[in-house]
Amino acid sequence: MHQPTRIQHPKPTNNPKIPHIRTKTTTKNNRKRNIGAGHPFKQTLTDRLLMLLIYYHLYTSPTLLSYLFGVSQSGVLKNIRRIEPLVRETLPLPRKEYDKVKKIESVTELKEMFPDFTAFLDATEQEIPRPKNKHKRKTHYSGKKKKHTVKTQLTVNKKGLIVHKSPHAKGSTHDYVLYKHCHPRLPEEVVLGLDLGYQDRSGLSGV
Repeated sequence: MHQPTRIQHPKPTNNPKIPHIRTKTTTKNNRKRNIGAGHPFKQTLTDRLLMLLIYYHLYTSPTLLSYLFGVSQSGVLKNIRRIEPLVRETLPLPRKEYDKVKKIESVTELKEMFPDFTAFLDATEQEIPRPKNKHKRKTHYSGKKKKHTVKTQLTVNKKGLIVHKSPHAKGSTHDYVLYKHCHPRLPEEVVLGLDLGYQDRSGLSGV
């Protein structure tokens, strides 16, 4: 019988900048509370890192993460926002890669980021728990998936590296509407491959 691979637990405390970040937070001049007086994080630093990795690997919604980790949706976003700057220094997160795209200055840099000068864009949906709010049940219902979802648009290079990610949109949002609202500004030499749904509705060309 096949044995599942055991995932090694991440150890974010090995990052030498962690103590510096904590010191900077506790010694700022505009503190309104004494050190230790605020509400402590419900999760350990390791669990908060795991939350971020799940979010960026699977693009789950904050609603699902709040259920998995036992925190509010605002708590999920707060955790991710606080730890993301440290993780971005080590891992190729979409925001980090998109910053590189905007700073490309040479053909060599362009070819390194976009082999064959091509990129591909499409939207994906993540299921969320059935909303309690009636209006939200309607706006987040995906006719394609027949479920309540949020939609995310991803742009990748030929190697599969995500170079741009849109914010979550309501599940009922059409792919092209999401594209118009948020799409990457790529170098003009890069040909963007698009699903037929984008081309049929907008006249956009693809590879």
